[in-house]
Amino acid sequence: GLLSNEKDAHIGDSDENLERGNWSNKGDYLLSMVGYAVGLGNVWRFPYLTYQNGGGAFLIPYTLMLALAGLPLFFMECSLGQFASLGPISIWRILPLFQGVGITMVIISTFVAIYYNVIIAYALYYLFASFQKVLPWSDCFSWADEFCSKTRLVSDCNATLDGNIIHANYSFITSNNLTCINGTMNYKPVQFPSEQYWNKVTLQRSSGLDETGNIVWYLALCLLLSWMIVGAALFKGIKSSGKVVYFTALFPYVILLILLVRGATLEGALDGIEYYIGRQSNITKLMEAEVWKDAATQIFYSLSVAWGGLVALSSYNKFHNNCYSDAILVCVTNCVTSVFAGFAIFSILGHMAFVSERPVSEVVDSGFDLAFVAYPEALSKLPVSPLWSFLFFFMLLLLGLDSQFATIETLTTTIQDIYPQVMKKLRLPITLGVCILLFLLGLICVSQAGIYWVNLIDHFCAGWGILIAAVLEIIGIIYIYGGNRFIEDIEMMIGKKSRWFWMWWRMCWFFVTPVLLMAILVWSLVTFSPPTYGSVVYPAWGTAVGWCMIIFCVIWIPIVAIAKVVKAEGNLCQRIVSCCRPTANWGPYLECHRGERYSHVVDPKKEKEHEIPTVRPEM
Repeated sequence: GLLSNEKDAHIGDSDENLERGNWSNKGDYLLSMVGYAVGLGNVWRFPYLTYQNGGGAFLIPYTLMLALAGLPLFFMECSLGQFASLGPISIWRILPLFQGVGITMVIISTFVAIYYNVIIAYALYYLFASFQKVLPWSDCFSWADEFCSKTRLVSDCNATLDGNIIHANYSFITSNNLTCINGTMNYKPVQFPSEQYWNKVTLQRSSGLDETGNIVWYLALCLLLSWMIVGAALFKGIKSSGKVVYFTALFPYVILLILLVRGATLEGALDGIEYYIGRQSNITKLMEAEVWKDAATQIFYSLSVAWGGLVALSSYNKFHNNCYSDAILVCVTNCVTSVFAGFAIFSILGHMAFVSERPVSEVVDSGFDLAFVAYPEALSKLPVSPLWSFLFFFMLLLLGLDSQFATIETLTTTIQDIYPQVMKKLRLPITLGVCILLFLLGLICVSQAGIYWVNLIDHFCAGWGILIAAVLEIIGIIYIYGGNRFIEDIEMMIGKKSRWFWMWWRMCWFFVTPVLLMAILVWSLVTFSPPTYGSVVYPAWGTAVGWCMIIFCVIWIPIVAIAKVVKAEGNLCQRIVSCCRPTANWGPYLECHRGERYSHVVDPKKEKEHEIPTVRPEM
């Protein structure tokens, strides 16, 4: 405002909220949201799930789950953040008993930020490795061992010798100039160069979690670089990151399109796409519960709901922004991107299957194995392979980065809400401090056992911890705060809507979404298995560390609830009831938006700063 002389970098002239700042324009917000929601999962998880769960038929449960489980939560979080202009912890003035849910979201986001940047570091490493005439994973070079081979090696087969069918090893067959009978060949267990490159060169992977080994220095440098990029993008908060996302959120679409056009013109591309979504589609798969569970889980993680990021990003919106149309736009964009990415992935994998004479089903993979083994190998078979490789890893880098921006933004927004004065003066050092701290914590993930740590944190933290937060969030706001009251809050922002309009959202919020989330939560707890990486089993202490991490994340929910009840006044029943009521300062951030419904709001700033008269020319 007028009282602080130094102009804060993250507050602009057109902002209505002079303390927290706003997005410079709508595009900054929408692209930040798209960048946050669209991440690596859209490329490396969704296409594989679709292929596994009946191809094109999978789009039916996927779309249904988007409408029933994804969108309602997404819309709810965007409205929440925008209404109160608060981040994921402070927003719980709405229901003090559940403030621990916000803390859980922020801690899980922190864990994820640590390992997500390691994956970005892998992409950077491969990006730099692509600047060579011959891609280093295109053949078995000096780093390979005797199991490495570009083609499958036949170990034995059946052949016809003097009218009798014999079974012999391959050296005997070749020395006698015989030919193998089709379909009887057994292959030696070989590893393709791309697989050995990933394990031996990139990761220098040790035998398991027990063997930490050294820090892999070039990965550590890539990790440092990726944190530097994140820090540079966020140095002015949303004012700087809001501009960077125009590139990081839009350019991956250009690259996907280039890869798709390149892929579609290759021999064998059609076989790949048939597998993905075409003739091989299997509608009977929809009878299996697993398919519906996969669709719901994928939507849930893909939209990034319940991580706190949506609340944080939306909290910088102007009060009367139409968060309803935004929510729908971002969700639909996210899902269309996933489907679109599948075509780019499968057309090129189809070509690789064609070239290496393997069935498509042997070539496909998901996760790290798709991004750093199968797809790079497929790209190395194309003419001008370094170019395609560069483009693909550049795309992975950008997809990862803008999700990372939003995650760190969530952390700084949280600090902003708890210590607004500190943040006003020290935004830059605090942002850099967060980045440096998370970089140091991430160094364990670039040791030789690093991939096991990445996998461990992913297995535990990005699993059902988030589901617990989501279930409590929707129950707390719809059942305790009151769904109808929440709808009235939203109408203060986007205007009155018809009964019919709210009918769908009421149905989802009050019934369908909580039930679906509970079902996924129960399912994921029941089917929870100890972590493994490929065939490597984790030691007992590794699993214990995983449990400690997730307990550390969710324990705040009961701790905070008990603390709030203890602090309240009256007998137990009265205490609990008073903790289920919004605090006195809950409501729209700015006085000019409070209207009749929130005219009673106590302004915490006025309470704290009696001595300072608040001078505000606009209001």
